Amino acid sequence: MEEAPLQFIDTWNFWARVAAGVFIGVAILRVLFHVLKLVTTKDYKVRYDFINEKEISTLWSATVMLLIGASLLANAFLEEIGLFWFIIRWFTTLCVAFILGVVANNMYKFYYPFYIEKRLRQLRYKPRISPKTGKPMKLLSEEEEDVYLDEGMQAEEDVFSVDYDVWVDEETGYTKIEKYSGHLHALKCPECNYQTLRIVKEEIVTKPTYEEEGELIKYFHCSYCEYGAQETFKVAKLKGSPAEMATAS
Repeated sequence: MEEAPLQFIDTWNFWARVAAGVFIGVAILRVLFHVLKLVTTKDYKVRYDFINEKEISTLWSATVMLLIGASLLANAFLEEIGLFWFIIRWFTTLCVAFILGVVANNMYKFYYPFYIEKRLRQLRYKPRISPKTGKPMKLLSEEEEDVYLDEGMQAEEDVFSVDYDVWVDEETGYTKIEKYSGHLHALKCPECNYQTLRIVKEEIVTKPTYEEEGELIKYFHCSYCEYGAQETFKVAKLKGSPAEMATAS
């Protein structure tokens, strides 16, 4: 017995094309907005934060919308068709879209971070331009920058939770301090070689004193191969002395 064709197929084709255009258009606009934001952002630190916080999520959401739009478009030019073949076409299309989505998700999760990290490193260490003289500023070393950081900032650096970069215009003395997370980015896993190793816990086992350094243990975990490791770090002595602190208070 031959299956009767669906009565709403012409209406379906029309609205499927409209919906496909909307999803594909929004996906393209999201990517264009992201690129436009990067091109128009002159401050390297602001650009760094924008890429770090938004790029992967923007590309992933655009990919999902693009796959939805492509699935609709692939089923928007149907001629007379029965319900059975309509369901089969959609099932096949969704399977293909799901596979492509998994591939894209793995790429953004395990491969793209290598590219992101390279760009972020270039932005972080690209010479800053002084607004006072228009000349490149100097990035201070860890030892030199302590003069420009207060005790709280130095304490954050000592336990590796935050890293500060200090740029100085040697001609005018103008200073720019930039704050970076000490363990925000994933590291390369020694087991699977993917950039999926992150710090999941930090524990101070020995607190620093004015006379002796402290000890900090950082625990690492790979979200891909489940590799785990821990590493011990020294925490710098407290600045000054108890007598000086008592006098200051």
